Amino acid sequence: MENTDFQAQLQTYTDSKQRKIKPIIFVGHSLGGSVATLATLWALEKRLRQNSPFCITFGSPLVGDVRLVDTVVRENWGGNFCHVVSKHDIVPRMLLAPFESIAEPLIAVFPYWQVVMANDSKNVPDSFIQDACRTLLNIVLQYTYTVANYGFDSLRELDGVIKRSPYRPFGTYMFCSSEGAACTDNSETILKMLHLTAQSHENASDKTVQDCFSEHIGYGSVLKYVREKSIIGSRIANPDSVSSYEMGISLQLEAIDFGDQNDHARIALQNAGNIEDKHSTNVAKLAIALSEAQCNMAQLEWYKERCEKEYGITYYDSFKKHDKKDINANLRRVKLALFWDDIIEKYKKHELPSDFQSKNKWIYAGITYSRLVEPLDIAHYYCTCKGNGNYLQDGRPTRHKVFQKWMEDKEETHSSRGQKARTKLASLTQDSCFWAHVEEALKELANLKQGQQQELESLEEFENNVTRMINSHSISADVFLEESSFMVWWAEWKEYKKNQCLEWNSPLYKICQWGC
Repeated sequence: MENTDFQAQLQTYTDSKQRKIKPIIFVGHSLGGSVATLATLWALEKRLRQNSPFCITFGSPLVGDVRLVDTVVRENWGGNFCHVVSKHDIVPRMLLAPFESIAEPLIAVFPYWQVVMANDSKNVPDSFIQDACRTLLNIVLQYTYTVANYGFDSLRELDGVIKRSPYRPFGTYMFCSSEGAACTDNSETILKMLHLTAQSHENASDKTVQDCFSEHIGYGSVLKYVREKSIIGSRIANPDSVSSYEMGISLQLEAIDFGDQNDHARIALQNAGNIEDKHSTNVAKLAIALSEAQCNMAQLEWYKERCEKEYGITYYDSFKKHDKKDINANLRRVKLALFWDDIIEKYKKHELPSDFQSKNKWIYAGITYSRLVEPLDIAHYYCTCKGNGNYLQDGRPTRHKVFQKWMEDKEETHSSRGQKARTKLASLTQDSCFWAHVEEALKELANLKQGQQQELESLEEFENNVTRMINSHSISADVFLEESSFMVWWAEWKEYKKNQCLEWNSPLYKICQWGC
């Protein structure tokens, strides 16, 4: 969409010089809903303004796979989308089936639909179009029944069991009927409801085909019914419900004309509520446990400072010796590992909110933990493996990889906003794997001295990386303590380079000559 009329027109709404900021709402029907969704995603990604755009679609096909859904969740964009879906409309449900299975009938049907909608025509389609639509319906129905035969407990578990469509829903879905509307924003619940409501058609009869046409092009009538129901109010479904929660589910099922006794639909909605409650409970418990974890972090910060001030060495080099003074630090290291491993396990099992990894509180808590404690994990690894292993390839715990990914995702999506440059060295080296790179550099330098010239390029790149870290102030001052592992490497590397060329010089050499 770069350098297009669309971008130029949108610029008039995003001009910061305007006294009154105009709201931006993208609206689309059918394939136009997909276009509106993509335009909204583009505007959100470009961050053209402080006030986010909003998107409303009617009868839109699914847009994007699980990676797009994860991005929307991570960026908290879900609230910017509202997708209206009518009871009999096949278009929002057609991509439940793998695309290659519906491509042929879809190619036949969509051009006709576009003409009908453009001309606001009520003409009955000819037999060829009806047959194509019937074929499309049958394929989708057959697929949804196949999924149902495997069970609806978790659609994620069907991956690899049957061939599934890659398309997934995101945002809020409003399921509509002549009885009212019901909304949900849980992606898996939406997917289940799309499957279940598709099965309200027992077969692709002529009436079903006609309903498919009329409802896809008749969302004005659907919204009229919904508006009337919201004003008049509806009767209480299932008055014998034992709780207001159950009564709410009954009303939702009634609103989409789905039947209060549909067990699968009831269970899907109940599970959505139960999962949300469980997620909230788990986060609350973790927030309490985080307080204790932060106490252990504070003790390790004190340990770091004590090593530097009392012993004149880095806490990394001290811990690698495994002396008595390091026992308490090791206990706290293990406790923190258990705490964060539990969080990663809950996240992988979907026991935490889907946007958990996008919350600043947990991103910064996790990355601060890695920057302080991963050096101790590295020291422990090289102490126990006696120099025979490679931490980066074989020893790095999953938790540190996960926190690094969360931070990289956050920095990538916020890079356009700009960040203030550091003016002094960091209190903690920003690359939590720095000491592992030092250990590997020491081994590579030993190999180079034995004539393995292939190590030279890697060592020069490591030196350049350290130079960049110093210039960006992303390295901590303790690295340059006289007896640190890094300074041991630097002394040997400098000696080797001087022996190769007496006139050798480099940016890092100059920096160290003047004092880091």
